[in-house]
Order: sequence, then C-alpha cells, then structure tokens
Amino acid sequence: PFIGDAGSNTGNWHEGLNMASIWKLPVVFVLENNHYGVSTNISYSTNIDDLSIRAQSYGIPGVRVDGFDVIAVYEAACEAVEKARRGEGPILLVTESYRFDGHYSGEPEVYRSREEVQEYRKNDPIPRFKNYLIDKKKVSSAELATIDKEVKKEIAEAIQFAQESRPPDPSTATDYIYT
Repeated sequence: PFIGDAGSNTGNWHEGLNMASIWKLPVVFVLENNHYGVSTNISYSTNIDDLSIRAQSYGIPGVRVDGFDVIAVYEAACEAVEKARRGEGPILLVTESYRFDGHYSGEPEVYRSREEVQEYRKNDPIPRFKNYLIDKKKVSSAELATIDKEVKKEIAEAIQFAQESRPPDPSTATDYIYT
C-alpha cells in the first residue's frame, strides 16, 4: 500500500500496519512524506520528523530514504521487496520528498512561500536522475531528448483518444468491484 504523510495519521493505516505485523504478512508499506497534507504542513499533524520510526511501534523495520534520489528509492524498494519475499514480514519504507505543485489544479497555494518551493526544486529527482544517467554514460542527451519526444507524443495521443471517446456505459460502473 502507498500513502502520504497526512494519510498515515489515520486509524485504518495503523490498523493495517498492526495486522500485517501480527500475521507477518509480506507487505511493503510505502509512505511518501512530501511534508503537506493538502495544505497543512506536517508539523501541525505529526510530532516527529522521521516517520519511519513509527514502524518500531509494530515491531517491523522502518527505512527512511531520500525520495529525491531515484537510485536510492529503487535500491531501498528492491531490498524491501526481497525481505517480504523471504517471509520476513512487513516493512515500512518512507520516502522523503516534496510536492512541487498544489494539491489540486488551480490551488492558490497560500500556505507556502515561493522560496520554499524553489529551494526544494533544486533537488528535483527528474533532472537529477537525468544528470546521473548522462554522467554514468548510461544514455546520451540526444537519446533522452528522443525518449522525451516519444513520451510526449504518446501522452498527446492518449489525451486525444480520451477526448474523442464516448463516455462508458453507466451500467458498467461497478464491474470488477468486489466487497
């Protein structure tokens, strides 16, 4: 399961961690700490800086990783999945990140300063990973530009398809939903 920092304050999330721990379930809980629950800074809803220590309450490992570092997240996720597959029970993986844009389109964003956003943007994982790939000679700038162009084309085609498609039949709204 994947949840944000604000959602991790809810009872059902804690119940899930507790039951997974009791039953030693092979679950990787991913908690993205982007420091805001909609427009509320985490300091108003949580009294700890490191959310991974919550795992201790359930007797499971908690790992905190730099969410701006794609390689670090990948490696931590792979290790967590391997532990789960080996039957070592659940694990909590906390990625420290930041939400650059508002919580919804058109949000006035009066709850944080432009300077704060700009400071976090310096660690934007996309250009950071792009530079890593180029520096390690995994790919060239030209190859990345080609990939970027192809992806933008694919997205534009998907948007066009969605806009030109007829709405689904309302009677199918509950298909494949089981309770």
